[in-house]
Amino acid sequence: MRISVNWLKEFVDPQLTPEAIGDALTMAGFEVEDIEERHSWADGVVVGKVIDRKPHPNADKLSVCTVDIGEAEPSTIVCGAANVKADIFVAVAQVNTYLPQVDLKIKPRKIRGVPSAGMICSLAELGLAKDADGIHIFEHRDLEVGQDVRPLLGLDDTILDLSSTANRADALSMVGIAREVAAITGAELTLPIQEMRVPTDHNQKVEVALSAPKACPIYIGTVLEDIKIGSSPAWLKQRLEASGTRSINSVVDITNYVLLEWGQPLHAFDLDRLSPETSTTVSVRFGKPNETLKTLDSQERQIKEQTLVITANDVPVALAGVMGGADSEVHDDTQNVFLEAAFFDAAVIRRSARSQGLRTEASARYERGVNPAELELAANRAIQLMVELADAKVTYQQDERTEVGKITPTRTISLRLARVQHILGNYITDDGTMTALSSADVEDTLTRLGCTLASESEGVWAVTVPAYRYRDLEREIDLIEEVARLFGYNRFANTLPQQTSRGQLSPEAALARQLRNALRGAGLTEVLHYSLTNPAPERVVLENPLFTEYSALRSDLLSGLIDGFQFNLEQGNGPLNAFEIGHVFANEDGQLNEYERIGGILGGNAAQGQWSGATTPMTWYEAKGILETVFCQVGLEVDYRPESEDERLHPGRTASLWVRGRTRLGTFGQLHPRLRQERDLPTEVYVFELNWDAIATCLVSNRFRAPKFKSYSTYPGSDRDIAFYAPVNIPVADLEKLISRTGGQLLEAVTLFDEYKGKGVPEGQRSLAFRMFYRANDRTLTDQDIDPLQNKIRAALEKKFKVSLRS
Repeated sequence: MRISVNWLKEFVDPQLTPEAIGDALTMAGFEVEDIEERHSWADGVVVGKVIDRKPHPNADKLSVCTVDIGEAEPSTIVCGAANVKADIFVAVAQVNTYLPQVDLKIKPRKIRGVPSAGMICSLAELGLAKDADGIHIFEHRDLEVGQDVRPLLGLDDTILDLSSTANRADALSMVGIAREVAAITGAELTLPIQEMRVPTDHNQKVEVALSAPKACPIYIGTVLEDIKIGSSPAWLKQRLEASGTRSINSVVDITNYVLLEWGQPLHAFDLDRLSPETSTTVSVRFGKPNETLKTLDSQERQIKEQTLVITANDVPVALAGVMGGADSEVHDDTQNVFLEAAFFDAAVIRRSARSQGLRTEASARYERGVNPAELELAANRAIQLMVELADAKVTYQQDERTEVGKITPTRTISLRLARVQHILGNYITDDGTMTALSSADVEDTLTRLGCTLASESEGVWAVTVPAYRYRDLEREIDLIEEVARLFGYNRFANTLPQQTSRGQLSPEAALARQLRNALRGAGLTEVLHYSLTNPAPERVVLENPLFTEYSALRSDLLSGLIDGFQFNLEQGNGPLNAFEIGHVFANEDGQLNEYERIGGILGGNAAQGQWSGATTPMTWYEAKGILETVFCQVGLEVDYRPESEDERLHPGRTASLWVRGRTRLGTFGQLHPRLRQERDLPTEVYVFELNWDAIATCLVSNRFRAPKFKSYSTYPGSDRDIAFYAPVNIPVADLEKLISRTGGQLLEAVTLFDEYKGKGVPEGQRSLAFRMFYRANDRTLTDQDIDPLQNKIRAALEKKFKVSLRS
């Protein structure tokens, strides 16, 4: 917000320079981004009176003017403005004057053969307008030639360009900043509070009714008649311009002025346009289907269901809290005005403005939250200015409030001195000593903020928060922050912890880091996709999305990985072997749940397009081997079981992954041929998705114990083979488990090295061949050691799985 220091000093005068005020506000948490010193814009520019004007002898569009600027002799100035004439007061830049806004230094020179000593200025050349049709002509006739023009043009001012945090809604007004400066400096505060006696007798022409009481609990409507619309006085124009607001007419300027002064948006309707009928009911409601409204920016807007509108006899006439309608705007011929001062719910205005893609000065303040306790003060201030500046007659006012609107928002918070001292520590006094904050320090600081303190017990206060800080000060820690902010963060001593401890990763974070390293080591590239995606029946759909294509939360990682794989192929980058660690979302029995998953995709022919090398695609076993390499790196033993639930995966080449037969880890499989053809993907593409919670449960608890070294055996091992027919529905993992368990400690490894189905094999069975490797740590094994174990394994396989031994 742009703060005029001259305007600010009408409310509070801290006897500080503008730079000191800016420093004080910055140290209190309000960042002053720029200090605009306007004094230099017109240094050396004075009031001049054009005594005579003659055409230039050598140029049709130039004039030779004789101008009195208070010197002994009038100055001759050549001017190119079409509106220059005799007997007018103008702004004259004297010789050697520098105009910084146009980077021009005035020098005496000849223009088409005629000497010119000075320049008659336009507002653009003084930095007060972007464009100008001609020179600036002062309206007042009682000016003194030679006087400084800066007080007349509002250039004897300094503007502070200030930004506030989102929680400080009160800082979007001159009154709010004045309160802050008064609290920081202790200077006296004077607010522009105007007592008004407004007729409340029922006026048959306008009646206010609240159709959406939660969205609008307070609505004050005032009828003002016989208004004389015209140009605003210079002081009002200058203050609006200094704040970055364009002057329109006296009534609209007054509503904008009160917006800047009190932070309360107001809107003025042309009463005759608003109410052409005998009586009109003004109401606030949400939009209906197929309603439209032409707003003040001349845009025809489609009203949506979440758009809050002001209606006259149920016809939309304005976007509530955002922008007025063009059909009811105040214009030069307006005679009667209906002034709106309302309190709208912050969340409702935020949704309403977003539904229209609009953000205005009014909506910005409503979204942060205006102060309902000062709504009547702001309305009375606007009425007073309209009476004084536009000769308005106040004929009627209706103050409509719901039960909620009748209650002034208050909050009482318990504050402990011990807690303040514990959080803030000691501060450095002027003599260099360190001491803790006293009760008097806390009471003085909070009192200057407008809080009321009552003692509850020794060192404990009941602090009543002022209404304009109701949304900001909610807890004890908020009050402690205010004490520190106003007392001065820079005054508190620096303290360091007495003991420091080494930082370390949590077990989950360390495991995630190791898992990432294992996946990268296996040749996979980490990728990231948006959590937002297009809607689908199984996905969680957002109520208020930014874009239709990003209106739902993803339910798995595979969809994004498949899209990324396809995109890389289409861009000529080859197959993308990648993994992603991210969150997925599910709607389970009406409960929204969030899970963390690990997904991956790999496949295609990595050697395709190269001048040499194999061109065969990746096989299922190669892809499975890459995944098992990762599991081996993190110490996870995984079983594979057939599965066919996911329609995107090949029903005969998909497996569910299990740990110790009880914990489901995820899914691994090949993409379905139908999906591969639709996406024009390579023949062999494999994906996996793992449950992070399952991995963490299996590994975190025992992961960070000190590992014990187990020496390698120095004795040779011996291998044995076993072949048999087994039913096809028996998983190989179950067979391997039984063999490992039966073989005991001497059995070091079990490997499936052959599988055959076809001619010579009984129907419904397959031929499997396993190789068992035996080794001992203390001796070389003999047949007497191994043969009993082999026989035991054969007997166990025959008994449990009914296999038919071949060897």
